[in-house]
Amino acid sequence: MNLKPLTDRVVLKQVEAEETTASGIILTGDAKEKPQEAIVLAVGPGGVVDGKEVKMEVKVGDRVIYSKYAGTDVKIKGEELKIVRQSDILAIVE
Repeated sequence: MNLKPLTDRVVLKQVEAEETTASGIILTGDAKEKPQEAIVLAVGPGGVVDGKEVKMEVKVGDRVIYSKYAGTDVKIKGEELKIVRQSDILAIVE
């Protein structure tokens, strides 16, 4: 994939949703909630956004949790991706 995000944008690929609950109940496709956890595929260079200097804190390969309604969904070469601002990323999972 050759997708280069601009300024403080980050390209994410969602991790797969859990098939079963903690108690062992198997979920159907409609019952599964979209996960808010993703892998970082590409990171913009940072720079000045809204008059403030933005330093990129995430890097390619990081596993992150992002805001539920953040970003823009895109489909590139059959792959569903999400482009978000770095400020929409809530945490890095270690």
